[in-house]
Amino acid sequence: MSDTVVNRSAGTPPNGAEPTPGIKAIRLRHPWRNVFAVVLLLLVALFVIDAAQRPAYDWPSVGKFLFDQRISQAAFVTLQLTVYSMVIAIILGVTLAVMRLSPNPVVNSIAWIYLWVFRGTPVYVQLTFWGLVGTIYQTIDIGLPFTEPWASYPTRVAMSAFVLAIIGLALNEAAYMAEIVRAGLLAVDSGQEEAATALGMSWAQTMTRVVIPQSMRVIIPPAGNEVISMLKTTSLVTAIPFTLELYTRSRDISAVTFNPVPLLIVASIWYLFFTSILMVGQYFLEKRFARGIGDRRPDRKADEATGALTGIVPVVGGGQATVVLPPKMPENPPNNNNNNNGDVR
Repeated sequence: MSDTVVNRSAGTPPNGAEPTPGIKAIRLRHPWRNVFAVVLLLLVALFVIDAAQRPAYDWPSVGKFLFDQRISQAAFVTLQLTVYSMVIAIILGVTLAVMRLSPNPVVNSIAWIYLWVFRGTPVYVQLTFWGLVGTIYQTIDIGLPFTEPWASYPTRVAMSAFVLAIIGLALNEAAYMAEIVRAGLLAVDSGQEEAATALGMSWAQTMTRVVIPQSMRVIIPPAGNEVISMLKTTSLVTAIPFTLELYTRSRDISAVTFNPVPLLIVASIWYLFFTSILMVGQYFLEKRFARGIGDRRPDRKADEATGALTGIVPVVGGGQATVVLPPKMPENPPNNNNNNNGDVR
């Protein structure tokens, strides 16, 4: 049901027509909502006061290590892992999405098997496996199959722990990005592509000018969530093992100081800082690609004949818009004395 009460006040329309009721929406009061909000604020205040006085948090140590050089370098490494992994994951995810939409059964099946493997196994297990690649494959050989290799490099030398962390994170994330991109492409009506083809556009022009711009408003929200999730997933690269990222570095420092809680708070603050920046960027990207969709305002122009407001008027709390139709004109309107021909206006 609607959360508004409509108060109608009479108006004086021109040409002697019947008075048209004006519409004024009055929002209903909800005192229990205010009470609930006050209770929540009190709980938050109690938690903050308690945390400020609890010695286990050790806020002086938090301030001491927040901008420590080792922590700031680890935060930069975490950011590098996130950016490099997401760039590779997006490129590979778009390729896999196109393969999933391909009518070729072999190409489609290969993409499906990739998604099945990397979405069906935990990322920690995958990273542990990549840490053992040097044990499984001692050398990386370059050359033709079943012939002597042209060049051979030891795996542990050619692929550092940092490179293995990027590969493990990117391959896992590509499986999720593929489904996100595929959902965005399928969300665009097929008539858009048919219309672009009728205008003489090539396949590349259709994708870059018609399909992809419309699919971006569907792709960006979950893709932004995946970027934020990737930032936090970097804490699992210790399975490779890679120990220079933010969480593992703060854990190593806490193992020396025997005070883990402040270092966990320091790592959390840096994670929150990076995710806040990513969320702001996601907001502006969504706003950029959602122009003209879902932001139409109701038509509040007055009817020329009666002076009444017509159009779509949103109802607060109703979940839907209410269509307000203009009032009906009287069946037998009075004649205009100034009209010599007796015509009715």
